[in-house]
Amino acid sequence: VQLQASGGGLVQAGGSLRLSCAASGRTFSSYTMGWFRQAPGKEREFVGFISWSGGSTNYADSVKGRFTMSRDNAKNTVYLQMNSLKPEDTAVYYCVAGLRVLSRTQTSYAYWGQGTQVTVSS
Repeated sequence: VQLQASGGGLVQAGGSLRLSCAASGRTFSSYTMGWFRQAPGKEREFVGFISWSGGSTNYADSVKGRFTMSRDNAKNTVYLQMNSLKPEDTAVYYCVAGLRVLSRTQTSYAYWGQGTQVTVSS
């Protein structure tokens, strides 16, 4: 599985961005898709995941109520809608894929995209 994330950029606090992650392969619908992020000088952290069917989502407390994940299995694409962005959301966001996992841990995800930068100005 190859993952290509896009949609990052610079936005003012309170604004919105939508990240996309396009996956290769014909078994996309078997993979849980997730997002992690890493801010400068900080450890990489879990943002959210969506199960292979889209029936289950899970978010970090820091983004719950502001970020929403969705997926389109026909397009092999997962989305991260980010609203009410805060400066502390500034980070490189990584799209990940794991085969039928429901996990917040990095090691559960075998496939990682290249990352896309999100910068939120105050």
